[in-house]
Amino acid sequence: MPGRRHLLTAIAAVATLPAPAIRAQSVAARTLRFVPQADLSVLDPLVTTAYVVRNHALMIYDTLYGLDASLNPAPQMVEAHQVENDGLHWTFRLREGLRFHDGEPVRARDCVASIQRWSQKDPLGQLLAARTDHMAATDDRRFVIRLSRPFAPMLDALGKLASPICAIMPERLARTEPSRMVAEVIGSGPFQFRADQWVAGSRAVYERFGGYRPREGGAPEWTSGPKVAHLDRVEWHTIPDPSTAAAALLRGEVDWVERPDFDLLPVLRRSRDLVIEATPELGSVSICRLNHLHPPFDNPAIRRAVLSTVNQADFMNAVAGTESGAWQDGVGIWPPGAPLATDAGMEAIHAPRDIARAREAIREAGYRGERVVSLVSTDFPAGKAAGEVGAALFRRLGLNLDHVATDWATVVQRRASREPVERGGWSCFYSGFAALDLLNPGVHQLVRGGGARAWFGWPSIPRMEALASAWLDAPDLSAQRAIAAEMQRLAFVEVPYIPLGQYVLPTAYRRSLTGVMRGPPVFWNVRR
Repeated sequence: MPGRRHLLTAIAAVATLPAPAIRAQSVAARTLRFVPQADLSVLDPLVTTAYVVRNHALMIYDTLYGLDASLNPAPQMVEAHQVENDGLHWTFRLREGLRFHDGEPVRARDCVASIQRWSQKDPLGQLLAARTDHMAATDDRRFVIRLSRPFAPMLDALGKLASPICAIMPERLARTEPSRMVAEVIGSGPFQFRADQWVAGSRAVYERFGGYRPREGGAPEWTSGPKVAHLDRVEWHTIPDPSTAAAALLRGEVDWVERPDFDLLPVLRRSRDLVIEATPELGSVSICRLNHLHPPFDNPAIRRAVLSTVNQADFMNAVAGTESGAWQDGVGIWPPGAPLATDAGMEAIHAPRDIARAREAIREAGYRGERVVSLVSTDFPAGKAAGEVGAALFRRLGLNLDHVATDWATVVQRRASREPVERGGWSCFYSGFAALDLLNPGVHQLVRGGGARAWFGWPSIPRMEALASAWLDAPDLSAQRAIAAEMQRLAFVEVPYIPLGQYVLPTAYRRSLTGVMRGPPVFWNVRR
């Protein structure tokens, strides 16, 4: 009986190990070591839209609804809902047994407070808030939302994956002003954050929450279905250098690198121990965000002149090089292939580039050599590459450039400043947005023009806000597309940001991991 002999041999080998070694092996088998795309420097999911913070929030907070792989909302914390009065009255009932990480039950009033806080920061939430007459808990498991006008994407909003998510936290924390960070990290999801083991710039630790009750039935997809945590512990290790992160993955020192550098993919693919996957649904759009509050980009003529010189292929070649199928140019406001994608106004992207003409246009618009502070992250290879191309272009345009290359955590902190550059502010920064976050006016923060309530850069474009509201009331896809076309034409006139092209980011993990799902990095369903 060879199978039995092998089993006995294995048992004997383990028996010879000292007890601490056995325990160490057991703990290691239930621990996953992950390298996130950037350092986790902010813990509150509403203070910043950085994806590393969104991914942190998915670990520890649950949501009322989740999204499946077809981007359809499915009940998560909610057991059922009812819609009455021609879509103006919504009633939601929570599942039984939901608990926060401090042991307290999740009550309807916690959900109401969480929605109210989130809706002050999120663009789709702001549209919901503008149509909400009344929101309140009716008992511990039920709450109602009464609207002044129908809000068709209600479930999409409450289950959105685009950052910031509507994370459910205790009422006492959800009453915190959204511009301030919550005092504690008390979640409602399958993992709990170990604040005592968090070392900013180095490590974040999550442990399985034994009191979490997964949804019953169905299959896990993206953020929908049962969230069953098989791992006892997940450690996020910040490794800013891509080569060091790749080497650690090859040696088995870490299990998963969220965003390996494109240049290192050929080396990683040679290892039979690794899985390299790309998720086209999460293709990213590289962007340059402009600050509308201060010179020189408070001037729309200067913004248009800069846009007229951008060659997206130059940026994408720097980001993804010759990696087959990794990028495309000709990208407008709506991602290529998305339902709202349109050619309207695309001459702003396709027209011949003329540096000399743009330099003259910038001078005629009144530019007088004001300092332009450009922020770029050194620990995001894609953003860093795009920023270097942008810096070279700005210099050719005669802008007085101060190109600040620093870590992403610092970029996230500095971009929140509304001060002029002389007092620590900024003029532009480079980043990437998942295509899922740009699909429609409800989630597309970059195109919105709400002024002080808008995303960093704070463009004030009242017509854009009116169009976003009109999109909510559009009776069909054809009407939505007409509104999206007008929004794109307006965006190329007002230039809230500059699209630089779209690319597909890979992820890499050890083959010993199973149950890794497509989509954003989530850690339920994963086994070793």
